Amino acid sequence: MDLIDRKILSELQENADLSAAELSTKVGLSHTPCWRRLKKIEESGVIKERTVVLDPAAVGLSISVYAEINIVQHDENALEAFEQSVKDRPEIVECFSMSGQRDYLLRIVVKDVQHYELFLKKVLLHLPGVKSVNSSFALKTIKLTTKLPLFVDKLISQY
Repeated sequence: MDLIDRKILSELQENADLSAAELSTKVGLSHTPCWRRLKKIEESGVIKERTVVLDPAAVGLSISVYAEINIVQHDENALEAFEQSVKDRPEIVECFSMSGQRDYLLRIVVKDVQHYELFLKKVLLHLPGVKSVNSSFALKTIKLTTKLPLFVDKLISQY
């Protein structure tokens, strides 16, 4: 991936709705070479999907909960069963397998504390293999982005 590819991705992270013509102008390529590069990037799997980022509070999901999960057993079947169950729950918007004291870290979005309590009691504690759950509520979102730092070498050299 070269500098032009990174510029294409950077522009798309800012606005995924750019037409190929608009994108080519922004990155300094003619339309056809830009379009070919974009198709090659898409086919390689670098672009996983194009989506709309919503304001959670605006759609009635004002609570973000970070749940640290410990699992009873650490065999392959137990872990896969837990992970599949997590993928099936729309309230769980992020899940990370962790090193350290916790097996998994989940970010869960819900309407309010009462909804989280119900989710905890009726769903989370019943996911396959769950031994314990430690929940923390986000008080305020300072930064939330899906944009990756594509020019990290440039960013680091500024220090």
